[in-house]
Amino acid sequence: MMRRIFLPCLASLLIYAVLFGAILDRPLSLGMFREQIDAKLARGAAIDGPKLVIIAGSNGPYSHRCETMEPLLGIPCVNAGVAVGIGLDYLFARWRPLLHEGDVVYLPMEEAQYTRSYAATSVGPDAAIMFRHDRATLSELPFDRWLGAAFSFGPRAALMSLIETALVWSGFEDPREAGLGSMNARGDHVGHTRALGEVNAARLAIVTPYHEPAAAIARGDGTAMVREFVQWALPHGVRVVGGLPADFADSPMPEATRAAIRDVFTGAGARFLDLGDRARYPRSAFFDTPDHLNEAAQIDHSRVVAAELAVILAPAQAASR
Repeated sequence: MMRRIFLPCLASLLIYAVLFGAILDRPLSLGMFREQIDAKLARGAAIDGPKLVIIAGSNGPYSHRCETMEPLLGIPCVNAGVAVGIGLDYLFARWRPLLHEGDVVYLPMEEAQYTRSYAATSVGPDAAIMFRHDRATLSELPFDRWLGAAFSFGPRAALMSLIETALVWSGFEDPREAGLGSMNARGDHVGHTRALGEVNAARLAIVTPYHEPAAAIARGDGTAMVREFVQWALPHGVRVVGGLPADFADSPMPEATRAAIRDVFTGAGARFLDLGDRARYPRSAFFDTPDHLNEAAQIDHSRVVAAELAVILAPAQAASR
């Protein structure tokens, strides 16, 4: 009786693992994230000497522009942000081997990244990416991340895999670049002009941004990951600077939340950059969400960030000459 129950269960698990680990894929949705992550890592690996790496959610590439900041700071820059749903532990694990003494990591992360639960992270987009394409990184993470990755699929994932694969084979032309912009060689999002964003103007005019409570920031699973990364970075000579995303001028982040995020970094021994009112913009400066500046505002914001980062980094840069 046990054999009649156990063996079919074992066989079904084996079929499941082979299907989602070696055959089925999501080349359009998850493939986009994987290609972006790999391209940004390739640029980081190609840089010889100190570099600036920006890690955040989509606020990173949409609201910051390495193309603008690099000449102002005098060091190569990689915009490594992807999306809020991509696990911070995964991004840190991918970037740690490429970070060396003298490098700078700027983390202007979205509030949701601090409070995103470990359970949600364990079955996020990066879980499926690792299980299918990057088991080497998955092997570096805790065992429960293996479990989350292994069981992050279901009937919908199988159906979408078949649909996306068929679309790619049929020569489907992805419309996202035409409607949202694209990514440049430094990892910045470009082409998200104010004109393209006009379709979102009515919604942005009425949306009320959600701000995380200070207590949720302090005890968040993402907060623990950031602090662990800072504790790794400091003895390796990697300078970490925390930051904040741009805000709606009429609905800014509460001061208590700002203070809680600041403490995540300063409490772990890292620096923190708070631009105050200079990071608050009218709603017309945003593209499609309260975390995404349009291209013109992205460039302006990057100049402001670069000027403040230059002040923070000046003593270390002078000492290295």
